[in-house]
Amino acid sequence: MPTRSFNKLNLPSRHTSSGTDSAPHRAFYYAMGMTEKEIAQPFVGVATTWNETAPCNITLMRQAQSAKKGVKAAGGTPREFTTITVTDGIAMGHQGMKASLVSRDAITDTVELTMRGHCYDALVGIAGCDKSLPGMMMAMVRLNVPSVFMYGGSILPGRYKGKDITIQDVFEAVGSHSAGTITDDELKAIEVAACPSGGSCGGQFTANTMACVSEAIGLALPGSAGAPAPYESRDAYAEASGMTVMDLISNGIRPRDIVTREALENAARIVACSGGSTNAGLHLPAIAHECGIDFDLLDVCEIFKDTPYIADLKPAGKFVAKDLFEAGGVQIMLKALMDGGLLHGNAITVTGKTIAENLEDILFPENQKIVYPVSNPITETGGVVGLQGSLAPDGAIVKVAGLESLVFSGPARVFECEEDAYKAVVERQISKGEVLIIRNEGPKGGPGMREMLSTTSALYGQGMGKSVALITDGRFSGATRGFCIGHVSPEAAVGGPIGLIQNGDIINIDADKGILDVVLSEKELQERHTAWQPVENEFGSGALWKYAQTVSSARIGAVTHPGGKKEKHTYADI
Repeated sequence: MPTRSFNKLNLPSRHTSSGTDSAPHRAFYYAMGMTEKEIAQPFVGVATTWNETAPCNITLMRQAQSAKKGVKAAGGTPREFTTITVTDGIAMGHQGMKASLVSRDAITDTVELTMRGHCYDALVGIAGCDKSLPGMMMAMVRLNVPSVFMYGGSILPGRYKGKDITIQDVFEAVGSHSAGTITDDELKAIEVAACPSGGSCGGQFTANTMACVSEAIGLALPGSAGAPAPYESRDAYAEASGMTVMDLISNGIRPRDIVTREALENAARIVACSGGSTNAGLHLPAIAHECGIDFDLLDVCEIFKDTPYIADLKPAGKFVAKDLFEAGGVQIMLKALMDGGLLHGNAITVTGKTIAENLEDILFPENQKIVYPVSNPITETGGVVGLQGSLAPDGAIVKVAGLESLVFSGPARVFECEEDAYKAVVERQISKGEVLIIRNEGPKGGPGMREMLSTTSALYGQGMGKSVALITDGRFSGATRGFCIGHVSPEAAVGGPIGLIQNGDIINIDADKGILDVVLSEKELQERHTAWQPVENEFGSGALWKYAQTVSSARIGAVTHPGGKKEKHTYADI
């Protein structure tokens, strides 16, 4: 057992628990059954996104109790609280998806406000669904109190006709059903079988991508991202996370000591090598922004460009998160990258050791087909790449893992919102060779930057996934596959080139060279921009209106405040 020392008078909780002025505050603590000893110890916020909105979050209350047990065992006083989530699988395909990305920043803000309002000294954050993972990590680096992140774990795979299936298969089955290739009964059977347990979606979609990031960036304990949500081994990791945060307080290690430029580059590596979600192209810059580090979408894509694709995971590959866990988990991907010379091994982690030290005893397993060595990758190019050009001067992003061709050219077919595009798809009004443009779905224009999984899955279910390309200033789900380009910036709502495209304009895409162009002269684009009028969205008040007033471009992470560069102090130093 390590020796830990704490000086309450150097911690934020001194404002609510020490001295005669804190007598009223202590009265409230006594009302909740706390002892004098507990009040004298460091206060640790144990924050989760537990709720009953979806299987992603349903197991988190159990894991929080284990984290609290670890905090108590190490001499701290845990104070549990929850925050919101918006679950993408249920928000998908309708107006509810406008709330998804907005929820990321709301999670960060609410965790900050709870910690700040009650003067907690440290944070254990447990998150399950897509936006809750980066939201919790953003709160940690914003507050800069000692923090440990833990993923709630993935769902177990469903089984249908002898094969593993995920929620992606249900979305694609809707497209197959609209094309008449499966029956009502078959759709129902897939729907019932796909999600057999609690936990986040099982492929290398956004939740599992950001779970991998949590280990690669150093904010989570090694191995903690792997076990599926129902496994009791998660409770042991939660307890260890609670104990570890007390070590961090004792040793004075804070999140910004961990989340450096090198750590962010390590995180980008694991996204690319695993064919991870394009949403990481938003979340990594947003985490960096909280620290005051310049690391935007184009910086992320530079890392993606020279990272090989080595993990055969869905949606592009064959395997799910449970398979990766059984092969050795995130640690074997990190080990492969380390052995290939692609990680900054000196980056510090929540263990107090460097990532290289954490990996010293990890042996890369040879008898598995899920993760390949860097010397023998699935493809030389990372699974996610950035694009830039006359259609996206500030960048765009595409998942190329599993694509047979990295080049596409065709006439634009313009839709002013996702609903119009989805209707055209399900009514079989899309022609092969077209480049579908869905605009006014960006951070400001949506507002909220919706994901387009329903539309892309319907295309794939109809067998059109390889016959068309899709470009949007909105986002794509981590489950999206095909030539689908998102995060086009500047967005249509601020007069970006995507807002100037007309039906029939020729769009050229070359993901190998990183190019996204429209075949128009600068003069023609300027003339169209002069005549351009923004499309007014439907929100004149409320949370979505407020978000649209403050949100930045996708290039810097769709962030909603000035970030670490403008702060005058961090919460940890109050």
